[in-house]
Amino acid sequence: MTLRIGITGGIGSGKTTIARIFETLRIPVYYADDAAKKIMNEDDSLKKQIIQHFGSEAYKEGKLDREYLSALVFRDSRRLTLLNSIVHPATIRNSNRWMKEQSGPYALREAALIFESGVQGQLDYVIGVSAPAELRIRRAMERDGISREKVLERMARQINESIKMKLCDFIIVNDERQPVIPQVLQLHRQLIAISSTLP
Repeated sequence: MTLRIGITGGIGSGKTTIARIFETLRIPVYYADDAAKKIMNEDDSLKKQIIQHFGSEAYKEGKLDREYLSALVFRDSRRLTLLNSIVHPATIRNSNRWMKEQSGPYALREAALIFESGVQGQLDYVIGVSAPAELRIRRAMERDGISREKVLERMARQINESIKMKLCDFIIVNDERQPVIPQVLQLHRQLIAISSTLP
């Protein structure tokens, strides 16, 4: 049996970077954000729902106009909740199918909103990636080319970092002081050991 492990963290925590380190250890990773983008472009019934609720401008030449949609939902929490309620179930179904196809000791589902979307109940363990708020803000500003205010807006839509980390089974600290590779290797060994005790 393959352990189903979630990996999460707030915006700018570096969870994708940590997930890529696990990938170098030949651990399969499902990137929920990338999958959601793909599904929003390829799933016809999902496209219809998005156009119905957010207008035909949500797609340009058949492709999702992410800039338009982001500008629309990040200013309005009701619209963001609506978009999540349309996209999350489709992504969760897709990730569950993907998880069933995995055969190694464990597989990772990388997602920002594991607890917010209630996915933790479908996972065996959740890894939290933690970083100080100021560092997260700086990283997100540099990565996305957005203002501090925009980052703070997005942070406000996620569960508070300290609460999120308390909900996780394991924590990797990504504060640019403690090296992350030894933390990943230790956790990798732990998860392989847990998996070896399963029937």
